[in-house]
Amino acid sequence: MKKIISLFVGTVLALTFSGCNSFLDINVDPNAPSQPALDLLLPATQVSIGVNIGGGATNRIATIIMQHATQNTPSRFDLNGSTFQTPWNALYSEALNDLEIIIREGTARTQWSYVGMAKLEKAYLYSVLVDLWGDVPFSEASKGDGNLSPKFDKGADIYAALFPLIDEAVADLNKQPYVSPGNADLFYRGDRLSWIRMANSLKLKLLNQIRLVPAEKDRVKRDIDALIDGGQLILANSQDFTFKFGTTETPQNRHPIHISEYRSTKDFWMDQGFMERLFNADDPRLRYYVYRQTNNAGVSFTRTSNGYGGRYTGDPTGAPADNAVRATFGIYPYGGLYDNNPINNLTAANVFLTNSGASSPANHRVVTTADGSGAGIFPILTASMVNFILAESALTLGTKGDPKQYLQNAVTLNLNSINSFVQAPGNTGNLISAATIAGFVDTRLKQFDAAAGTAGKLGVVMTEKYIALFGNGIESYNDYRRTGFPTLMAPISPLNPFPLRFTYSQRELNTNTNAPAQNNFVTPVFWDL
Repeated sequence: MKKIISLFVGTVLALTFSGCNSFLDINVDPNAPSQPALDLLLPATQVSIGVNIGGGATNRIATIIMQHATQNTPSRFDLNGSTFQTPWNALYSEALNDLEIIIREGTARTQWSYVGMAKLEKAYLYSVLVDLWGDVPFSEASKGDGNLSPKFDKGADIYAALFPLIDEAVADLNKQPYVSPGNADLFYRGDRLSWIRMANSLKLKLLNQIRLVPAEKDRVKRDIDALIDGGQLILANSQDFTFKFGTTETPQNRHPIHISEYRSTKDFWMDQGFMERLFNADDPRLRYYVYRQTNNAGVSFTRTSNGYGGRYTGDPTGAPADNAVRATFGIYPYGGLYDNNPINNLTAANVFLTNSGASSPANHRVVTTADGSGAGIFPILTASMVNFILAESALTLGTKGDPKQYLQNAVTLNLNSINSFVQAPGNTGNLISAATIAGFVDTRLKQFDAAAGTAGKLGVVMTEKYIALFGNGIESYNDYRRTGFPTLMAPISPLNPFPLRFTYSQRELNTNTNAPAQNNFVTPVFWDL
């Protein structure tokens, strides 16, 4: 991962210096600036979010736990001090450290755009750390004072500090004059209003996350209603907060999942239960989420099925020689291949997952690095997610708006975002027709209407969100712990109970004298009640 980061940041450095008017000033060494270069630090922090959160063990293990994909060991809940060591160490030593420098130096230089963006990235990263690990270093971390043993703050205390941090960030972004970072901002190219929508949407997500905490219920409802009234949320796909990977291999900036799976050996199997869920639900997203390398692979290397060859979660058996026949990740959101091959076993009941427009003859192939663009995304906060959150809060808290309308918006936005992704440079695939989108969404609304009571309707909302969140296992993991939805398959041979938090980095435990004992990962985080 560090190699990817260094190459990616190296590209950022090259592009930045190539446009510097004073590059040839003999009195200034551009490679040894007297002050930290904010326009280099900011994109480095954003790359770290994309690689260490979106492409690292945090999202990978959450994806496996939530049965979007599978691997033998983590699907059996076998986690230890080395499982998350790389992303933990990288986030603290790279992203969070650099963000503190940007906040400190940007404040001193009144570069408020950098300060506001850095505070929002900091708020997001610490929310992820709390959601996944519980108590983590915060108040004494990344201060540049040589403290190698920062205390571990309580997760609830950290969350309490994140809300005013977000408010500070918005205030900073509103200060004048606003000087845009431009292309140094890889997320929004310096657009102030986009960052403000991101800030409000992040606050919405965090408020909804703590809605079960008894002391927070009234405040959460009030503040969510205020955000709805304010109208400055991510409500269109063009406003999504996503990290976009590139298409090149030298330097390597493709999505890490594309790097690991579009080669002769693979790290994952597609989760058989998830593929069957989509197939049985007549869900058109199956062609975008999964690519079949052959037409007849089945479960665990059998050759009697329709090409959707994966493994059930928790399968303890050894890995067969199936790299060339197992199903793999498709075009969305990893930049792989769209599966335009005919699907066996479809029936007249399949209205949306059909063979209309499928290639003839079939064109299955064993994927290589030349297949797909690798220009995937890590969807962090999207318009679809925001509408799902609003549906959940309307159902459970009685916040403003119609949960059924929010559900309709959420699924429609997700399907349209897949269409936009397919049309992006480097990608290719059939579009989901407007008629298919409308008809498919209508079936979900009918399920919502037919569901019994709040719990039943919440189950429909959260199951649809789970499917739409493919590519962001972290948010699915948060949702499952908070709501109990969707219904997941029981692992075949688990070694431990379902993990309610992640294990700490063993290096942190060994070097930080204020570190607690290793996480008991069956103990819930503070908002999981």
